[in-house]
Amino acid sequence: TDAIGKNIASLIDDGDTLQMGTGKIPNALLRYLREKNDLGIHTELFSDGLIELIELGVITGKKKTLWPNKVVATFVQGTKLVYDYVHENPIFQLMPVEYVNNPCVIAQNDNIVAINQALEIDLLGQVVSEAIGTKQYSGIGGQLDYLTGAAMSRNGKPILVLPSTAKNGTVSRITCQIKPGTPVTDTRNDVHYVVTEYGVANLFAKTNEQRARELINIAHPDFREELKGQYKELFGRTL
Repeated sequence: TDAIGKNIASLIDDGDTLQMGTGKIPNALLRYLREKNDLGIHTELFSDGLIELIELGVITGKKKTLWPNKVVATFVQGTKLVYDYVHENPIFQLMPVEYVNNPCVIAQNDNIVAINQALEIDLLGQVVSEAIGTKQYSGIGGQLDYLTGAAMSRNGKPILVLPSTAKNGTVSRITCQIKPGTPVTDTRNDVHYVVTEYGVANLFAKTNEQRARELINIAHPDFREELKGQYKELFGRTL
C-alpha cells in the first residue's frame, strides 16, 4: 500500500482538488501529500487522515474553482477526533449527496483528482468494485459519479487503485477476463488511470492491445507472462 500511495501522489499537483475514501490506501497516500501545496477537498466522505493535512497547511482550498476555501463533503466518519474537529468549524461545507456527488457539480472543480478503489480489472479495462462472481463485497457508492465528474473536469484525473494481488499473492487482481456473474462497476470507456504498487497505467482512448500492455506492465511480475498467454489464447494476438 505504501508504494501505491507513492504512485498516486505522482499524479497529484499543487492546487488540485481531491476526492478519496478511507482505508489503508488513502492513508498511505496521505503520507506523500505533505509536501504538496494548496490542495482542495470535494468528497463524499471526510475522515481523520485529512485533518493533519489541514493543520499542516497542505489543504487550503485556495485554488478551488467551486466553493474555494471550503472542504466540501456529504458525511464524516472516523474517531471522536474528527467529529470534534468538524463541529462548528467554518471551513467545512457539508451538503446532501445528490449535490456533492452530482457529476455536473464535481466537474465544476478544475483539476479534480478522483481516487477510488477497485477489486479487480480485466485486460480490456473493465473494473469490478462491488462483487467477485456472485459474492458481494460492497456497493457502488459514488465511484462512477466521481470518475465521470473528474473526466468532465478541466485537467481532471479519474484514478482507480488496487493492489496487484489478493489472497497473499496467489491471485492476480489484473485478470484476462472477469469471472462469470461478476457485475462491471465501471465500463472500459470510463477508465483513465489505474494504479498498483508497480506503477501507473493510462487506458483512456487506447486500443485493446495497448490497454492490455499497460495493465500487464503494472501487474505483479509473477503473473505477467501468464496474462500475456491468456490474452493470446482469447484474442489471437501476441502482446
